[in-house]
Amino acid sequence: MGYPLPRDIIFYDLPPHLMGRLGGPGPGYRYVRVAADILLIAVGTGMVIDAIEDLNSM
Repeated sequence: MGYPLPRDIIFYDLPPHLMGRLGGPGPGYRYVRVAADILLIAVGTGMVIDAIEDLNSM
C-alpha cells in the first residue's frame, strides 16, 4: 500500500458477486484482483490504497 502497482503486474477485474459484497469503490478508484489479493487502486496513477490479502486463507 502507498505505492503504485508496477506496470508489469497482471491484474483482473473482480467478479460481480464480489463487487456486490464489497460495495462501490468510490469515484476515481477501482478494485482489482492480483493473484489471491484484492487491491483498491486509484484510477490513473495505479496507487494501491488498500488491500485484502490472501483470499485463499479465508
